[in-house]
Amino acid sequence: MEDINDNKNEDLTPKHEHSETSSENSNTSPIDDQSLPAETDISFKNRIDLSELQEGIALIKNEIGKVIVGQKGMIDMLIASILANGHSLIEGVPGVAKTISAKLLAKSLAIDFSRIQFTPDLMPSDILGTSVFNMKNSEFEFKKGPIFSNMILIDEINRAPAKTQAALFEVMEERQITIDGHTFKMELPFIVLATQNPVEQEGTYRLPEAQLDRFLFKIDIDYPNADEEVEILNREQNLKGTLKTDQVKAHLSRAQISTFQGLVEQIIIESHLIKYIADIIVNTRSNPFLYLGASPRASIAILKASKAFAAMDGRDFVTPEDIKRAAIPVLQHRVIVTPEREMEGVTTKQIIKQIIEAVEIPR
Repeated sequence: MEDINDNKNEDLTPKHEHSETSSENSNTSPIDDQSLPAETDISFKNRIDLSELQEGIALIKNEIGKVIVGQKGMIDMLIASILANGHSLIEGVPGVAKTISAKLLAKSLAIDFSRIQFTPDLMPSDILGTSVFNMKNSEFEFKKGPIFSNMILIDEINRAPAKTQAALFEVMEERQITIDGHTFKMELPFIVLATQNPVEQEGTYRLPEAQLDRFLFKIDIDYPNADEEVEILNREQNLKGTLKTDQVKAHLSRAQISTFQGLVEQIIIESHLIKYIADIIVNTRSNPFLYLGASPRASIAILKASKAFAAMDGRDFVTPEDIKRAAIPVLQHRVIVTPEREMEGVTTKQIIKQIIEAVEIPR
């Protein structure tokens, strides 16, 4: 497997060599332009109007780009996770803009935002809230915790113990919490962005597989290159005492985000591409290098993510490239390499790439 390139946080924008429209017309005979009426329009038009969605995405990218240098793959996946109504786990060494990227994304949206710093002594009630006795009316009143927001940044999520981690299971999957027999619904949109450090192990707890499975994406962030490092220093020099976040303005409202999420759900995917997703997932379950394969939740995640990527590219239909683009960030935290292969240095990303290459692309 040494021949597989295992780059992190590459720009995931697909480079389409052939569009679907050209493939559909490949068997037709050439038409003389003079035989067509002057008013004939043969240009492709979406069946779903995605113009407002694309304008909104461009505004968000422009705002984040005022502060963040590079990291195009990470920004694309964060936006895709919002469009697909999913949560994201951001992994990278300290200082590569994990936290600031999440804060900037939230600030570019006109929604409520809260940040929770996970520590080993954090209790579930510190996140969800607790019932407090009111002396005036002699009744218990529920005081909401910081989880009651539209976008929640959980910093260093792997620092909290299992009891606190388990408190997130229900709210991440069902967008609700149950306390003292009462159910409280989250206000939509509800997106969790979590960060973790892959290097430091002291004082950290491995996330349970059940919790990892609730994240739509696992986004790996690598160091910037030399040119990006120079640009980062130049921007820092030009701040002259101003805050980075002051440069970012909010553009999209809750209603617009909900509308965009509804448009993404309407993106068309052909039956042979649905089978293509299923074939990839089934191959993870029979791969000899994997101890644990992907669940049906993973196949649904690829479906939603590929629709989001298609919408971001201005298309109302999914292509195989969208599925390939979604496969690695959706699957790499859901499958487990066998101990023997792990000792050899084989990663989940390498195996997923091989599976994608092995599964036949539908035509």
